[in-house]
Amino acid sequence: MRRIAILGSTGSIGTQALDVAARHSDRFQVTALVAHSSSDRLFEQVRAFRPQIAALTVEPASIPEDIKDACEWMFGEDVLLRVVRACDADDVLVSVVGIAGLAAVMEALSCGKRVLLANKEPLVAGGELVTEAARKAGHPLLPVDSEHSAIFQCLQGAGGNRPERLILTASGGPFRTWSREAIYTATKEQALKHPNWSMGRKITIDSASMMNKALEVIEARWLFDMPAERIDVLIHPQSVIHSMVEYADGAVMAQLGTPDMRLPILYAMSWPERLPTGGKRLDFEALSALTFEKPDLNRFPGLGLAYQALACGGTMSAILNGANEIAVDAFLHDRIRFGQIAQLVEETMASVPVTQHPTLEQVFESDLKARARAKELLATSRFAI
Repeated sequence: MRRIAILGSTGSIGTQALDVAARHSDRFQVTALVAHSSSDRLFEQVRAFRPQIAALTVEPASIPEDIKDACEWMFGEDVLLRVVRACDADDVLVSVVGIAGLAAVMEALSCGKRVLLANKEPLVAGGELVTEAARKAGHPLLPVDSEHSAIFQCLQGAGGNRPERLILTASGGPFRTWSREAIYTATKEQALKHPNWSMGRKITIDSASMMNKALEVIEARWLFDMPAERIDVLIHPQSVIHSMVEYADGAVMAQLGTPDMRLPILYAMSWPERLPTGGKRLDFEALSALTFEKPDLNRFPGLGLAYQALACGGTMSAILNGANEIAVDAFLHDRIRFGQIAQLVEETMASVPVTQHPTLEQVFESDLKARARAKELLATSRFAI
């Protein structure tokens, strides 16, 4: 029986993690649930799982009488850290949105808890700090992203052989076949229609711009200690091969499966074991073709920014991430065009100073500076719709 705390329990990853925890209730005990403001959904989860602690960043007007005394309740901006410190958990699944997950990851590792990482920002913004903290804690960072989970799974069969190249696959999103001009003026409704995956609004927009894949390149660099020049991205529209690893002899190992996030979630929760997800199995006879394409950086310039950020080093990846969050929010609120997301990120990266080998405080400072600069740029005439 492993005890698990879920940070971001009402989101897509959190709800699916609870689904597999319920399926294997003899193996997992949910000890803490944390959400931002979705109180009604969290109340239902508390009724179903009876955790020791439940928390919301935004305090609700009231707590239903039937669960008021069912657990300890916490509220406020700092609940992530307070819950991580207080919860009786072996594992902490971090699936919150944004850089708030970085401090939670660092706290979990310092408390000796194993981290299941579904939040990109901790490694994107603070990869050097997080990987060093994990090394000191003696726990592997267990990736939940389907692509990084795939690479992690492939490495389990490597027999100690170091990979030569990592190949992250990408669906290509809703605009895979669109022209640069059409992508530039794409609407919010069009960008939110992902062909293969059901995700939150922010990550769906990132997938459409391929900024999501840019963040994953940065993640992979830190998770697997791989130089950026040996991390490739390949468009694979069918989303059957979730990523691949190439070795010195030219052999390539790939992890395949249906597009179901419960598989990487459960693998992280049960590692090194494998447990049934209850999901649909891959039917090879039904597969008509598996196709691959090289990504077009002219149409998806955000992807190239990841390699620029890694080449620069230091806090540049944190700057990229902070600027992207402001840009995506601006697009979702109809303040900029879709094609201006990468433009805003690039201009912010060019105008915010970088700190090499930063402390945690300096990472957060760079994030704030990037957000402030991105907002300044948004106010200029060239970003007016």
